[in-house]
Amino acid sequence: MKILEITGGEKLSGTIRISGAKNSAVALIPAAILADEKVTICNIPEITDTDNLCSILNHLGVSTKRASESIIIDPTKMKNNEIDEEFSKKLRASYYFMGALLGKYKKAVMHFPGGCSIGARPIDLHLKGFEALGAKVTIDNNRYIVEAERLIGCPIYLDIASVGATINIMLAAVKAEGRTTIDNAAKEPEIVNVATFLNSMGAHITGAGTSTITIDGTANLKGCFHEVIPDRIEAGTYLIIGSLCGENLKIDNIIPEHLDSLISKLQEIGVQLEIGADYITVTRGTNYKPTSIKTAVYPGFPTDLQQPFSIILTQCNGKCKIEETIFENRFMQVPYLCQMGADITVKNQTSTIIGPSKLKGREVVATDLRAGASLVAAALIATDTTMITNVEHILRGYENIVEKLTQVGAKIKSREI
Repeated sequence: MKILEITGGEKLSGTIRISGAKNSAVALIPAAILADEKVTICNIPEITDTDNLCSILNHLGVSTKRASESIIIDPTKMKNNEIDEEFSKKLRASYYFMGALLGKYKKAVMHFPGGCSIGARPIDLHLKGFEALGAKVTIDNNRYIVEAERLIGCPIYLDIASVGATINIMLAAVKAEGRTTIDNAAKEPEIVNVATFLNSMGAHITGAGTSTITIDGTANLKGCFHEVIPDRIEAGTYLIIGSLCGENLKIDNIIPEHLDSLISKLQEIGVQLEIGADYITVTRGTNYKPTSIKTAVYPGFPTDLQQPFSIILTQCNGKCKIEETIFENRFMQVPYLCQMGADITVKNQTSTIIGPSKLKGREVVATDLRAGASLVAAALIATDTTMITNVEHILRGYENIVEKLTQVGAKIKSREI
């Protein structure tokens, strides 16, 4: 078992280069099988989620070749094999193969997807979208069989602006007959990135990034070259860390506009930021003012940054609140933060944080990806040494986190126990 050992109290300075977006890459890799030729995707992060998706590709007879930050995907000898539980349970994003296989073969068989335990996260909206396109969905002991004689474009309204459902329906609809419209679609930058990729392959998608996406089906998709956008959640996490212990810490290779909601809150509490075209330099301030946040779909405050942001709230002077509106289990780091000295109480979907608190190193557990990121942030400002277990969750979403933090001055190491 791997653990992270972090000794806090160091000032971090230098440059952290942000990797390709996890939440984009995990959709682009399954989307690539819709092509009839090889595709190349660059700026792919080297994280366990992308490794696991490549294992699914290989299971389907798709050849993959990694070269530096790029991946070449060749689906020309692909077979529509059932995706067993051993593959699907490793990550939530395995469900994108459902939409891609349905779009390509009119049939997909796979077991229920895995991922972090941050809430119920049903895939009802995905399945309703497939059914609207003409598919029949059969559920047999956590095994989904989705098949159709024909997929026919139609209007689809999402009850919730779900990123996963928006992308999955796009994947199924790009080869459907006629026009599909997705109303109340999610607007996240990752959706725009996936739509751009599909259009480069020959799809006809307009409106990505707005609440209405239109897809005109096409029979054939060709190979292409595509680049993953920078990871706004990784960038936001390191901006938060810089706000806690940075000294002219440069977060490079980012799109600042994707971080507007976080930047606004950091400036509100008194963090010093220098914002460039593709970077932000951050220096820790003093006497941070209290604030409150409420998570929301993009462009609101991201649920994926709520947990790391809770650490900076422990250093604010006064009472702060976080209201989580997306997932019901997004406060699982709180008991461990309280062990470290934070003053946090949770009632229903709201946490109240009283600061400032002096944090002390403890042995803690990363219960999920973003909870793990919050514990890393806490450990970097805590006295003594913090031991974080279950770090596999963190490694799922943060490429080379140990190396990136070490090179800017953090005392952090990964070791086996």
